[in-house]
Amino acid sequence: MKYLYYPGCSLKSSGKLYEDSLIAVFKTLGIELQELEDWNCCGATNYMSINEHHAISITARNLALAEKQGGGELIAPCAACYMGLLKTQNYLENDAKLKEEVVNLLSKEGLTPEKNIKVRHPLDVLVNDVGMDAIRKAATKPLGNIKVACYYGCQLIRPFAVFDNAHDPQSMDKISRALGAEPIEWPIKTRCCSGSMTSTLTHIGLSMNFELLKEAKLRGADVIVTACPLCQFNLECFQGKISRKFHEDVKIPVMYFTQLMGLAFGHSKKVLGLNKMLSPDLTLA
Repeated sequence: MKYLYYPGCSLKSSGKLYEDSLIAVFKTLGIELQELEDWNCCGATNYMSINEHHAISITARNLALAEKQGGGELIAPCAACYMGLLKTQNYLENDAKLKEEVVNLLSKEGLTPEKNIKVRHPLDVLVNDVGMDAIRKAATKPLGNIKVACYYGCQLIRPFAVFDNAHDPQSMDKISRALGAEPIEWPIKTRCCSGSMTSTLTHIGLSMNFELLKEAKLRGADVIVTACPLCQFNLECFQGKISRKFHEDVKIPVMYFTQLMGLAFGHSKKVLGLNKMLSPDLTLA
């Protein structure tokens, strides 16, 4: 299996451990990733509120680059990038005037954004292309007795529920079971982590993350796994401040689902970047 790969800004910076563990896990499963050449920032979520047309245009450029590089399927691991690419395709399909504007802009660079690219998320690929049997087979060190809180956040399956249920997603839960772990019942698995509010409206951001961390611990989770760099950052990096503010210990390991997979596949913590984490270490049996 071979896919084009759009890392986006986060996986080359604050979410580098996501990229490292993704590449390691995909290599174990025989999946080849070909990085998109000359890619640019997706604009994330903020740019859409500043200049919607420009935001769509810069994201459409990545889709056009994927067309130029051979087309097919494009993997976007970051939840914000993934949603942005799908949103751009949706806009271009349903807004003829906007599409004309974007086409004119990109034509100056010799690019044309058509809807021939299928945007995929790694969870989609793992569940629907690779399958649970292959993942179970690769899990040479099953994660017995580990209880996992699978946190999907708000962008991965909303507003575009392409590969999972928008209200009760199960892809990470299925993968966790295939690794030998036990996903907990966690009704707030799709609640927002506050996004950038941990920096702009700190009291609100910390409160929202407190509820997520507290609920995971109350339900007996040993670790929280996620597929979003910003969610991972918020849930991991503010645990000390949250514990002090709310007078409750909410410290718990928070990692990318690919890091959890890597542990079950027998990769070292160094390869997976777990030696660089700020949250507590996950104790394996």
